[in-house]
Amino acid sequence: MLLSGVVRPDLPLLAVALPEEAEHLDSPFPVLLTGVGKVCAAMSVTRALAAGPLPKEIINLGTAGALHPGLSGIHLISRVVQHDFDSATIAALTGQVFGAPIDLADEGPVLATGDVFVADPDLREALARTAGLVDMEAYAVVAAAAAFGVPVRVVKHVSDEADGQANVSWSAAVTECSKALGAWLARA
Repeated sequence: MLLSGVVRPDLPLLAVALPEEAEHLDSPFPVLLTGVGKVCAAMSVTRALAAGPLPKEIINLGTAGALHPGLSGIHLISRVVQHDFDSATIAALTGQVFGAPIDLADEGPVLATGDVFVADPDLREALARTAGLVDMEAYAVVAAAAAFGVPVRVVKHVSDEADGQANVSWSAAVTECSKALGAWLARA
C-alpha cells in the first residue's frame, strides 16, 4: 500500500492497483496504490479507511480485459462479481451468502474480479457468460469500502482481450490506458 496525498472528507480517494495505471492521473486527489489482487486491494483500502478520515467516495481506476468482442475504451461499471469464489457452494454448506454480486450503477458492463490474470480462451469464454470485463481488484475495493459506508465508482479502461495475447497486450496498452483514465478524471 502506498498513499500519496491526504485523504479528506470533501475529496474522492483514487484507488489504483499499479503505478503504471496511475502514471497519468494528474489530479489533486489522493491516490492509493493497492497492489495487485483482491487481498492487496482489500487490505490497502481497509487500512486507508480505518486510519481516517473517510473520503467523499472512492474511485477505483484501472485496466480490464474485455470478455466480448468490440468492448474498448472506458467503462463505468454497473456491477462487480467474483469469478473465483464459489458463492453457491458456500451458501449450500453454511446457509449464508458470502461474496454476493454488488451493484454500483444503473448502466455499464458487469466486471468479474478474480486473482487470476485472464489469458486463457476457455476461462474467457466461461466468464463472458456473466460479465463483460475482467480485473483483479475491483470487487475487493468495493467490498472494503462498503464495510465503511463509503460509496464507490469503478472506472475501467480496456487494455486487452483477456485471451492468449493478454500478457503482451496489457504491457503495450497500459500507458495509453493511464492517459485515457487521466483524461476521464479531468472531465469527471
